[in-house]
Amino acid sequence: MLFGLYLGQRLGDLAKLTWRAVDLDSGEIAFTTRKTGRRIVLPLVQPLVDYLSALPGSDNPNAYIFPNAAAHKRTNSLSNQFREILADAGLVEPRRHEKTKQGRSQAREPSEISFHSLRHSAVTMLKAAGVSDFIAREIVGHESAAVSRQYTHLTTDDKRAAMQRLPDVTET
Repeated sequence: MLFGLYLGQRLGDLAKLTWRAVDLDSGEIAFTTRKTGRRIVLPLVQPLVDYLSALPGSDNPNAYIFPNAAAHKRTNSLSNQFREILADAGLVEPRRHEKTKQGRSQAREPSEISFHSLRHSAVTMLKAAGVSDFIAREIVGHESAAVSRQYTHLTTDDKRAAMQRLPDVTET
């Protein structure tokens, strides 16, 4: 969850990260996204450095950072596990696994909260912190401002804090 929140990356990319991607000396993580094939190099914020430093190291640079997550062939099962964590925390309704007689023709209701929500949170936190749209897009890998806007959910307090930084032009 920390990696999703601070890096704003997709679950599948984070699940398959190897130690080769991490350079604690330079404080960077570098990988290629599976969806777009884009190479991303990001600085590691302190909570991620602390987390990685606490993990048992590996002499194998190709070893997965999250071996339990990497063992899943599809991110769908990881997404479902995350959903169960959210349900256990009372943040979403548990899914019922009863038959509806509609087969696969009926799409299930999408959840308002999912692992992908961390991607939205990352963009929003970056922009609320005053980071430019361009830099926020570079960090999460969005190709356009239009996509980035869909991921930005600023509150009135975010806007208030930004506006309070404006100079008072009425003072002489």
